[in-house]
Amino acid sequence: MHVIGRDADAGGPVCNLGTYRARDGSTGAPVGLDVNHPHAAVVVGKRGSGKSHTLGVVAEGLARAEGVAPIVVDPMGVFSGLTATPIDGTVHHDPTVRASALPPSAWPDLLGLDPTSSVGSLVWQVAAETDSLAEMQSGVADADATAATRRAAANHLALADSWDVFGPDGIAVSDLCSPTPDVLDLSGMDERPASAVVRVVARGVYEARVASAVDHLPWLLVDEAHAFVGGVADPALRTILTRGRAPGVGLVLATQRPSALPDVAVSQADLRIVHRLTAGPDVSAMAAADPTYLDSNLESRLPRKLGCALVVDDTTESVHDVRVRERDTPDGGSTPVAVSPRDAAPASTPTHDASETME
Repeated sequence: MHVIGRDADAGGPVCNLGTYRARDGSTGAPVGLDVNHPHAAVVVGKRGSGKSHTLGVVAEGLARAEGVAPIVVDPMGVFSGLTATPIDGTVHHDPTVRASALPPSAWPDLLGLDPTSSVGSLVWQVAAETDSLAEMQSGVADADATAATRRAAANHLALADSWDVFGPDGIAVSDLCSPTPDVLDLSGMDERPASAVVRVVARGVYEARVASAVDHLPWLLVDEAHAFVGGVADPALRTILTRGRAPGVGLVLATQRPSALPDVAVSQADLRIVHRLTAGPDVSAMAAADPTYLDSNLESRLPRKLGCALVVDDTTESVHDVRVRERDTPDGGSTPVAVSPRDAAPASTPTHDASETME
């Protein structure tokens, strides 16, 4: 098996990605991804092209690898299949985090406040001085501020309280850094509370590795990543993108809208897995990072078929045409159909009485 993402003489665990795809469309030799080292990767493709499927394949590969801890951010609720044998992952439905785990400077942004305004400054101040959302609310009530400022700040904190995402305990990073996948099911959350969870988890795994508090190398796999960049979660994701390799944190961002990703996401990614793209801005976003070792422009190499991908590997400066393998666990991201092929009537069988006519 050829392993993408490392030199040929390097060893260690491998994720079985699929097989090579010959120019004539036939199946070639097996191909894998290196998971012995932390990588920054993007998986992109238009809706229905297989990007979430590929993210699940990577999660399965990480689950089988020794010494790594896959954490899947699931905003659509499609990765519960990773709990099935032989992967046996864990789904955390609507996980909570500690309010104090979110940096004080992030609170005004989370609540849509200008941090330089009186209300934003007050929220920032009480976040820095307290350890829980309840204490923040008490701090606002007792603050030396105008009644209007206290009232506005209290209303914004009441909104945060209504999300039911800030708990006294919250999910622990140590609980997430286990050999089997941990799936954070955020499908029941709005964008802002979901972003708060991603910010806390991404920051937590990075700091845990810097402090050598966890042994396994965490990999954070984020589906629908365009929903989390540019907002509250953005600083923590950027930190892993630009500085995660040294402490040992891997990151995979999957999106159907690569044009919505910041330039740093594509430029810093040493692995780019590109499924079918047709929207001009998305093609341009990926083509902007065309490596000099690509023998033709990326647009001309984009795959046309479902499940096929072009993998750009900056580690070995190589490009690979791949057909991603089938999942070993149920794929919750597959597109539903009204009638499955096995239920559909044969083409030669009339679906109504032959005597009926259409007026």
